[in-house]
Amino acid sequence: MSAENGNISIVTEPDGITIISFYHPAQNSLPSALLKQLADAVHSAGNDPQTKVVILKSSGDRTFCAGASFDELLQIKDRETGALFFEGFSNVINACRKCPKIIIARVQGKAVGGGVGLAAAADYCLASEAASIKLSELTIGIGPFVIAPAVIRKIGLSAFSQLTIKATDFQTAQWAKQNGLYHEVHEDFPALDAAVSELAQKLASYNPEALSSLKQLLWDGTADWDVLLKQRAAVSGELVLSDFTQQALNAFFKDRAK
Repeated sequence: MSAENGNISIVTEPDGITIISFYHPAQNSLPSALLKQLADAVHSAGNDPQTKVVILKSSGDRTFCAGASFDELLQIKDRETGALFFEGFSNVINACRKCPKIIIARVQGKAVGGGVGLAAAADYCLASEAASIKLSELTIGIGPFVIAPAVIRKIGLSAFSQLTIKATDFQTAQWAKQNGLYHEVHEDFPALDAAVSELAQKLASYNPEALSSLKQLLWDGTADWDVLLKQRAAVSGELVLSDFTQQALNAFFKDRAK
């Protein structure tokens, strides 16, 4: 896939640390093709006997992930296409959930919508002070239905309600840490990268069977997510066809073109 359309890279280092990185020129947003590649990369790392721990990150030094691709959202014209698009996010979350390896997320910048879901799908999340978060879906007439189980699992219903209802407001990285989405927040990128590297190296030195058992424990009670997230994707896929959402998306593109 060309840089214009984004790309996914997966590299396994000699010490067993596998780094999965995604990139898209539109603030690391995720169109369906990238979502599929990302889910496949997580599955691949999970099944690779050489992989001991996974680092999930995005490229660049600004936005971690802007969530769904607005360009693709506007092209959705029927419920089936809409459901399939949002299933892309559910597939990535479920891939992270089922991956037998511990996944560390490196969140260097803002996370919006599905980007918050990616952070929540990791087992341990390190961020920079610049990594504020927002769930803006209500502003375009949909909601964070697919990612909700993953986010609520980390931050609880009350904080999720605040994040969802205050749809135009960014919450700080420290807010995300206080509410359980981030486990660590570091002052700058060098400190963040050093902490990610140190943790990954420690985990790679531990008993892989113990880590796999821990992974199962961490995700206990989520066995129904294959069905649940698919149902949530259908809800989003229908809402994206609403007049409200179509008008909101068109207004976004008109503003962008000015």
